[in-house]
Amino acid sequence: MKINQKKEQVLKILAKNVRLLIEKEKYDFDKVQEIHLRIGRELYVVYDNKERFLKECGECHIVTKEEVRETMEYISQYSIYAYEQQISNGFITVEGGHRAGVSGKVVQTCGQIKTIQYVSSINIRVAHEVKGCADKIFPYVIQNGSFLHTLVISPPGCGKTTLIRDMIRQISDGNQYIKGCTVGVADERSELGACYQGRPQNDLGLRTDILDCCPKAEGVLLLIRSMSPKVIAVDEIGTEDDLKSLGYALTCGCRLLASVHGRNLEEVKNKPLFEKIIRNRYFDRYIVLSGEVKPGMVKEIYDKRGAILCREL
Repeated sequence: MKINQKKEQVLKILAKNVRLLIEKEKYDFDKVQEIHLRIGRELYVVYDNKERFLKECGECHIVTKEEVRETMEYISQYSIYAYEQQISNGFITVEGGHRAGVSGKVVQTCGQIKTIQYVSSINIRVAHEVKGCADKIFPYVIQNGSFLHTLVISPPGCGKTTLIRDMIRQISDGNQYIKGCTVGVADERSELGACYQGRPQNDLGLRTDILDCCPKAEGVLLLIRSMSPKVIAVDEIGTEDDLKSLGYALTCGCRLLASVHGRNLEEVKNKPLFEKIIRNRYFDRYIVLSGEVKPGMVKEIYDKRGAILCREL
């Protein structure tokens, strides 16, 4: 995506006054990560991994209720009701794959979240594709031309979704290590494909099928039954149903690509839900990321027995 296109897509969903303040800063939008609007609080941007507070007449700009309302109108194209399903998940995906996370008063029906009213804060997460960021991984996750079951372990915000996205693209299109094959993606939070009006805004490859905003457990089963994937990819597994569906995928001969939050392999082993799958060696490779130097940096890669294959890629 071109920088100017990315900038235009993000700016057009912001309230006019917020837009003008950001335009005045002349940011490089390849380094803009998040834009935070909270009613009654300072407006700030996460830029190149650092918070930058926007000022007006020498003082930090305080976000108003009107600016949040106006921004929500642009995000929802003046039809909040049409986006209730996405809002119930806490976010709306906009053109370009950018995501607007929202918080406010939660409305429930029969114990299920129906929508969020009286939105009080918005977090615009700017989409960034980093094609080629998974290049260094492939020598470790391919064996005899086949993809090995792989689990990516990472603290939040350390680039695991960006890495998995590029892995999916390369598995789907094929590269020097693997012949292109069908990939099924159960994209529960619309982070991998970042679909907008049903179409993925991120490039996940020519042989990839995506179930957008679909719970992972149900999505994995649907993909296996209908799309005949060679590889199943999901982001942030964490429930017993998620793990059961991955177990089913294994029995069907699918290869697995998944991620989980954690600082290291030992921490994941100590989670009750994961102890069994690690002991039973569901996964052939464990890729541990570290955000200490930069997002997406590989700290360690382990084999199924827990032996280290490499450090600091």
